[in-house]
Amino acid sequence: MPPKQPLRRQSVSVGRGTRKRDEDSGTEVAEGADEWAQSKATVRPPDQLELTDAELKEEFTRILTANNPHAPQNIVRYSFKEGTYKLIGFVDQLAVHFSQVGNLIPKDSDEGRRQRYRNNLVTGSEESAKLVISEAEVVEEEDEPKEAEAGSQTDLPAAEAAEKVAEELMTPKQPKERKLTNKFNFSERASQTFNNPLRDRECQMEPPPRTNFSATANQWEIYDAYVEELEKQEKTKEKEKAKTPVAKKMGKMAMRKMTSMESQSDDITKVTQAAKIVERMVNQNTYDDVAQDFKYYEDAADEYRDQEGTLLPLWKFQNDKAKRLAVTALCWNPKYNDLFAVGHGSYDFMKQSRGMLLLYSMKNPSFPEYIFSSESGIMCLDMHVDHPYLVVVGHYDGNVAIYNLKKPHSQPSFRSSAKSGKHTDPVWQVKWQKDDMDNNLNFFSVSSDGRIVSWTLVKSELVHTDVIKLKVEGSTTESLEGLQLYTVGCGTAFDFHKEIDYMFLVGTEEGKIYKCSKSYSSQFLDTYDAHNMAVDAVSWNPYHTKVFMSCSSDWTVKIWDHTIKTPMFIYDLNSAVGDVAWAPYSSTVFAAVTTNGKTHVFDLSINKYEAICNQPVVAKKKNKITHVQFNPIHPIIIVGDDRGHVTCLKLSPNLRKMPKLLRTTVGNNGCEVTAFGGSSRQQPRPSKVSSLCEVKGQDPPGGMTIPRLSPVRGND
Repeated sequence: MPPKQPLRRQSVSVGRGTRKRDEDSGTEVAEGADEWAQSKATVRPPDQLELTDAELKEEFTRILTANNPHAPQNIVRYSFKEGTYKLIGFVDQLAVHFSQVGNLIPKDSDEGRRQRYRNNLVTGSEESAKLVISEAEVVEEEDEPKEAEAGSQTDLPAAEAAEKVAEELMTPKQPKERKLTNKFNFSERASQTFNNPLRDRECQMEPPPRTNFSATANQWEIYDAYVEELEKQEKTKEKEKAKTPVAKKMGKMAMRKMTSMESQSDDITKVTQAAKIVERMVNQNTYDDVAQDFKYYEDAADEYRDQEGTLLPLWKFQNDKAKRLAVTALCWNPKYNDLFAVGHGSYDFMKQSRGMLLLYSMKNPSFPEYIFSSESGIMCLDMHVDHPYLVVVGHYDGNVAIYNLKKPHSQPSFRSSAKSGKHTDPVWQVKWQKDDMDNNLNFFSVSSDGRIVSWTLVKSELVHTDVIKLKVEGSTTESLEGLQLYTVGCGTAFDFHKEIDYMFLVGTEEGKIYKCSKSYSSQFLDTYDAHNMAVDAVSWNPYHTKVFMSCSSDWTVKIWDHTIKTPMFIYDLNSAVGDVAWAPYSSTVFAAVTTNGKTHVFDLSINKYEAICNQPVVAKKKNKITHVQFNPIHPIIIVGDDRGHVTCLKLSPNLRKMPKLLRTTVGNNGCEVTAFGGSSRQQPRPSKVSSLCEVKGQDPPGGMTIPRLSPVRGND
């Protein structure tokens, strides 16, 4: 074995030397030349193109940019300023390929010392292992000749020495910890908590417009200005001398008003819109709890009540200018569900004064959005469905007027006069109707003078047409000269049919209700002996075409079928009833208000005999409630009293239940079987001569169903 190893090394060294000599001399190479030539041969892929030298030398430039080719270029964002979606020009081109989160620990801390100690242990063990292996190899090489000479006698001591060295190297040296000079050293320990990210709210606004004005002021210009002012004063004095004393007073008043209006308009118009927005923001913060109740509160106690409900008071609307005026009319805006109009006047004919038209918004309960004043009290109003900015009002002095909310001045845009056929008594109700054949605006009015007048807006003028004159039946007498005299019926309320355009009902002070037609001005279609005192309100059911309701100061509310002259339901509320209103979400729910300060809510599908909610609304017992209106969308009602206050109330869940499904089939014995929510009962078919009737349900819009109203004669 030993003599063969040097021979191999020698042969390898000789081969290398011959190759070097061949390369230096440039003569013929040795036997490995063919292999070297084969390794340098180029290998072409089968699909490589064969190009000429000119094509190979052609240069193609590529420009590297920082833009991300995968970044989208069509991102849009909604611009609240312009109200449209706008394309974003700047797109983030940054692409993160790798990110790692780490932390730093001070070396002098406890955790830093522990990590250093572990690292030293690991590195020390690796180095000691390397040293042991290298020293063992050295010891083996030194001991090989000794073993050949000394034989087996020295094997044991060498092995023991190697083991001792290995043990000494394998045992790690523990680093000496630094002694603290101060034994009472204080170290603060802290824990890291998650910091919530900060939010920045920004808003962009247009800078206020600026104008640069420059002028030179010297003595000549100042002198000229004074001279012009003196000339103007002299001219005005000459004009005043020529005027009469009455004209002078009127002119002075007009000048003062003009100057005050101009100064106010210059100062206020610049900040009106901003002030309104700020006022609404302040009110939303002030009435935040009320707004939360309006949006989310539901009375949980309704589940435990026996089909009874409650009214939750929300906002209270009042204005100092209308403090001593009664609420004579209420009407919701057909377009904006948070806006409603309030008419102020007086029902006491001995205390008649001014009137006011106020428009409130639920977003700002502290102050009205629009204020219009009038010389005579406002007794009724109505808002146009297609033009919600037009408000028609009826005054106590018999005039009717149209206010335009788009025009800021307080005077009405159109007003009747004695020449244009105004009423001679108070106007108790006005109603917008469909436009006439020439697309002119049209509305009707009823008054105590017995006239029902149709008003048409033709070329900025109100043109009147008497539709019908109310006459008390049986009151016609003949005078000595043979003339027929009749007593005029005093109209107090009216309502037009929802489907039949020509049909309408009129309530009178005598307690009778007349069914009239726009086509017949000489006679009535039907007459109902409804009440013993004046009829305060008449209203058709919004879903059922035959049913209407009336209320009176004789403490009763009656529900009628217009094909039958006797009422189906009679409710005695123990006080004069000021107003009634059908609910917009159900054909069986209606509300009534009485002069003792209570609001009554009925649901005929639940209880046909009494109200499911009787609740006092006003603070004082002396206050009388005059009007009530349902909101067309939200589950709230507004109630007005004779002190000028309007209260908003939220209906509890039991007061706004949807009617149950109605199933009607005809049995073998000729009886109708009516099923309410699974239970059924048989009812005999009414005869044609019967004075009572059944109101058959129709499916109203929105998937509602109307339960059957059974024939009941009220509370008798």
